[in-house]
Amino acid sequence: MQKLNVIKVGGGVVENPEALGCLVDAFVSVNGPKVLVHGGGRTATEIAGKLGIESRMEGGRRITDGQMLKVVTMVYGGLINKGIVARLQSRGVNALGLTGADLNCILSVKRAVKEIDYGFVGDVKEVDSAILSDLIARNVVPVMAPLTHDGKGNMLNTNADTIASEVAKALANDFETTLTFCFEKKGVLSNPQDDDSVIGEITPSSYESLKADGIISGGMIPKLENAFQSLKAGVRSVVITEAGELGKDTGTIVHL
Repeated sequence: MQKLNVIKVGGGVVENPEALGCLVDAFVSVNGPKVLVHGGGRTATEIAGKLGIESRMEGGRRITDGQMLKVVTMVYGGLINKGIVARLQSRGVNALGLTGADLNCILSVKRAVKEIDYGFVGDVKEVDSAILSDLIARNVVPVMAPLTHDGKGNMLNTNADTIASEVAKALANDFETTLTFCFEKKGVLSNPQDDDSVIGEITPSSYESLKADGIISGGMIPKLENAFQSLKAGVRSVVITEAGELGKDTGTIVHL
């Protein structure tokens, strides 16, 4: 079975020209088929502020009302996505920028209102692995923005980690898939103040202990939960590492 790398990169990397340059260098060096999924929340917050639109967050998740949906669609699907595509094209990577609405590749449902109304936020219902596999077979590199659609004419803001996990899971039937989460640190750290305190591997049992001790908290919790769900669904390996370290034997390896 052919190997495939699904690589998710956080907004803190793609919004920093120097860090993005390191990522592009590393991404180009990764051999074989690959998919890139990106974030971009800080830029969305900045542009929304300039437009007089308030950014509201709840538990690290963006509340996406109608006005904010317009901003994230412009920023994620346009400014950031096409900027990455252009950088990759300049390096000989035949990249294609996609939202979930393009080619109907990711269909979502609007998140139900429970304690919190997140607005136009999508929970992934279906990934069209056939269309993505066809693009990959044509040596096209999908570059996926954190946007999906509901099939009824509405765009939906969707967490980039979730998109990466769902894409990796969907493609695991056709490829030996590795899912890599790239961000500004070298991996999951035992001491946030020490960039070299990388935890080499995390299992479900060690994860529970690290979470109970407060070593793993905040946004790292959903990232690791996505990692475990991906492994249970057939993804071969999950790595959390620094953007410039792609393809190297570094970072935190997550396994069951």
